[in-house]
Order: sequence, then structure tokens, then C-alpha cells
Amino acid sequence: MVPQERIRNFCIIAHIDHGKSTLSDRLLEVTGTVDKRHMKEQLLDSMDIERERGITIKLAPARMVWKGTTLNLIDTPGHIDFNYEVSRSLAAVDGAVLLVDATQGVQAQTIANLYLALEEELEIIPVLNKIDLPNADVPRRAEELMKLIGCSREDILSVSGKTGEGVTELLDRIVDRIPSPKGDAHAAPRALIFDSAYDDYKGVVAYVRIVDGTFRKRDKLQMMMTQADGEVLEIGALTPKFSPLEELETGQIGYMVTGVRDIRACRVGDTITRVDGEWAGGVHVKALEGYREVKPMVFAGIFPASGDEYSKLRDAMDRLKLNDAALMFEPEHSPALGFGFRCGFLGMLHLEILKERLSREFTIDLVVTLPSVAYHVYKNGKAEAHVIKSALDLPDPSFIDCIDEPWAKVDIISRPDDIGGIMGLCQERRGVYKNTEYLSEGRAVLHYELPLSQIIVDFNDKLKSVSSGYASMGYEVFTYREADVVKMDILVAEEAVDAFAMLVYREDVERVGRRVLDVLKDEIPQAQFVIKLQAAIGGKVVASERISAMRKDVTGDLYGGDVTRKMKLLEKQKKGKKKMLAMGVGKVHIPSEAYLKVLKR
Repeated sequence: MVPQERIRNFCIIAHIDHGKSTLSDRLLEVTGTVDKRHMKEQLLDSMDIERERGITIKLAPARMVWKGTTLNLIDTPGHIDFNYEVSRSLAAVDGAVLLVDATQGVQAQTIANLYLALEEELEIIPVLNKIDLPNADVPRRAEELMKLIGCSREDILSVSGKTGEGVTELLDRIVDRIPSPKGDAHAAPRALIFDSAYDDYKGVVAYVRIVDGTFRKRDKLQMMMTQADGEVLEIGALTPKFSPLEELETGQIGYMVTGVRDIRACRVGDTITRVDGEWAGGVHVKALEGYREVKPMVFAGIFPASGDEYSKLRDAMDRLKLNDAALMFEPEHSPALGFGFRCGFLGMLHLEILKERLSREFTIDLVVTLPSVAYHVYKNGKAEAHVIKSALDLPDPSFIDCIDEPWAKVDIISRPDDIGGIMGLCQERRGVYKNTEYLSEGRAVLHYELPLSQIIVDFNDKLKSVSSGYASMGYEVFTYREADVVKMDILVAEEAVDAFAMLVYREDVERVGRRVLDVLKDEIPQAQFVIKLQAAIGGKVVASERISAMRKDVTGDLYGGDVTRKMKLLEKQKKGKKKMLAMGVGKVHIPSEAYLKVLKR
């Protein structure tokens, strides 16, 4: 049994690509948790997609021992789309290592994640990473950190996650500065579920922080939110592989194989309690506070390319929901695409990763509709807002009083030289300038207010372009404001395609319509008839294109004879095309790549 005062629970928070996973590797190596022969880069990043992109998507717990003290680490993602993973990690620990790249300095997500940690009242250990690089500027970056969190120079550690320099000092600082977990070892057992996964053989595996009491193998369990019953089939620590133990005590972080097979019964943020022995019946246990409800920012429809894969997609979504607590989805039916799901995401990268995981892990071909934000629609004479997540849900314009769209506060950190280009980009996207702050010489923070619809699709890509890759951004939705938006339909061969319906600003309809039609003209293959492409608002066509008919050589098999034979065949073909056109033309196949290309501006 490990005494509570010999336990330290902490996580590493940072902006994307500041070296969290590499530092985690060194901590595991220096503490001897993982043998050198088993070491590999990004050890805690378990998914192939994480390794390929070099980003952390899922939080990952690991237990280490350093000088007699048990250290429970949670490695967290850095991208803004996965900050819900960060907030859940912070609720399960007592301190945080704030990591800053010594070459890049404080970035937007550094500030956002720091605020999340301060809200949880965690002990912060500021650390400068990548000091081994030739362009590392330790004095200037230390100045930025001191200005940001009000610490002294002695409080800031300098480490290299790659070479291991300064890692032992960091481990000593964690033991000295981060408080031991609070909790009553003799109270009714309670554990907070901060993550979960599904195993084909074990069923639902819950990653937990033991808040009070002790859990042992074969204990009878209950999930307090869902009232589902289970049993501890296996319990233990993650080192980072599953290491079974006989029990987990107050303050420890580990895993439980719950014996639950229903994926929906084990929710992230729920409280697990024991319902056997002295705690059976009668003992009223108060549920833990759990997590704030996550609010999706981007909505898109996800449909299987083949209709008979709907049940396979439903099972896949259930499994991913268990592993990704920020994902929201509900069934949806489209006349053009069949049965699918309307999904809510935290951003475009979140959508991209989910699509990639569905196609890789479950081998499902998908069609993804245009992403949109949640608008508030006020109908005539009604004070209550009707929330719409798709252009298809928009009521008849004659019944609409006004439409409100979400606005976000955006913080952009960049070099002073790039401010002009960034301001131009924000102005182009309807941004409202607030003010500029200077973190240090050569580092500025621009504060803007922007419509969320102008940020979600490709704002970050354009920001990187105008700043040569130096700028970073963080945003937070704070209000709804009135917007003059209309529903634009895209007609292919005179039939509206639901997947392309979108809400656009009235003044931009022609420009956006032309852009979509240009993409479709390049992507849709030719047919044996002319394909009309049109963008329309109600009954008014605002842009149109044509894909010319593919010519079939009907005279290719002729050999010899009079020219009238050739003319007769051509005339017959002409009549056939005219008849096809009169019948309302044939069915046009739209490749899935076309849907994805329309997503990009």
C-alpha cells in the first residue's frame, strides 16, 4: 500500500508540437518505467494516426516511481479541438507542468490551457523545453513565462525532452511542489471516470481517479449517473501497459475492467461507487461533480457511402463516443444520402480525425456533408429561439423574424511584422478588432471578435500562410449576434443535392456559389448528356455551369458503305439524347472527393 503523501498526480499541458509526448518518453525512461529496449518515440500515442501526424489526440495516463514516490502522469493533446481532453485530465490531477518551446515561446493554446489549469486551482510548474536546439532563446522565453504567470526566474526549469537534460530536476520539482492528493481512505469508495475505452475481450475499461476509499478485485460496482451495475473483473495501473493489481487506494490513478458490455452505461465524468460489503444498501454516496457539458461548435452529417453499412456505422459511432467524450451525434435521414448521423464536433480537425478513424479502424466509406455552426432562428411572433444545425432544418423564410449566429473571442499570437497581414485576413472574415498586447519584444497578441462560421473551415490554414507559419490562435464562443444569412441550394442535373445545401451571407451568395460549382465541374465525371450545375436561393439561380456531354463514337464499327449510313446513326443518337433530356436526364454520380473538396474554401 502506497501512503497518500507519497503520491503525486500531474499532467503536462502545452501548445501543439511543443514536445509533450517526447518529454513524457524521457520521464518514463529516466524513472525506469519502460526498458530502453522497449522505448520508441511517442510511446504514449497509441493510434497510428497520432504517430503519422505527430500530434496527440487522446489523453494517456502512465504511472512511474521516483525516489519512493508514485507519480501518475497524464499526457494531454495540444490542439484547440481537443481541449476537452485537457480539461478532463486537469480535473483528475493536483498539478500541471506548463511546457513552452524555447524556440517558439508562449502560443495561443499555452494561454488557453494555463487558464483551464488555474480554474482547477492546480499547482503550476513552468518548464522551457527544446533547450538543445541552436535557435532556442531561453532568456527571452523565460521573460514571456514570467510575464504570463507572474513567477520568478528560479521557478522556471529548462529541459530537453530529446536529450534528457534537466529531466531529473523536473522529477524532483514535481515531488517537491505538487501536493499529495486529498481524500478520505475510510469513506465510501468513489472514483471519477476521466476516460474510457472498449476492449473486444474485456468489455468497457474505465480510466479512473480514486477520490475516496479503496476498490478491490471482485467488488460490486454501480455507475451513479446511469445506474448501471458492474463488477471489478480486473484493476490496476497503466505503466503504460495494463499492470494488474489487487486494489487501487485513495488518490491513485488507474484502470478498472467493469464487466459492463453496454457502451452507453459507462460515461466519462460519471462516479463509480461500491455496492457490496459495508457499503451495500442504505449508505448514501454523493456523486462527484464530474465535468462541464461539452458544447459542439461544428455540425456535419456523416453518411455511409453504401446504405447497407448504416448499422456498422452506428456501432462504430457508439465505440468512438466511448473513447471521445466530446463527440455528439444523433440519427438523421436525407432523401439523397439515406440514413446517417448529424454529428457535433469541437472543430474541423476533430471532424477530420473522426472521419479518418471511421475509415481506418472500421473500414467504412463515408460521405460528409458541409459543416455548419448552430444558428438560433427566431420565428415571427415567437420569443424563443429554434436551434438549427443544418441548412436543411431552416424553416420557410416567410416565417423567419431573424437569425443569430455564434461569435467567438479570438486571441492570435504572432510576430509584429505579420500584424498587417493578420488584420487583413480578420477584416476579410468580418472580424471586429479589440486591441493588441505585447508579450515581449517580437511577440504580440491580437484580440479579435469573429463569427464562428468564418473560423471553423480554413481560418487557421490561412493564418499560417499570412504569418509564414509563426502565428497561433485560440478561440472561445461568447455570444450570438444577428446575421443576414440565407439557404443556398446546389442543383446537379436540376435536382437539389441535400449534402451541398449551406447557409451563406446574402452578399456572398454569388461568389460562394461560383466557387462550389467550379469544384463540382472539375470533380463530377462526364455523362452521355449535358449536366447542368446551378446555385440557387429559393427559385432564383445565382450561378450556373455546364458539364458537356461525353461523346460516344457510334460510327466506330462501320466499315465501308455510303455516308448516309453514318448520318443515319448520328441522327438516331441525336434523337436518343433529346429523349433522355425530355425524361429529366439520367442519374449523376457525385464522387465522395467532390463533397470533401467543397468543404475547403
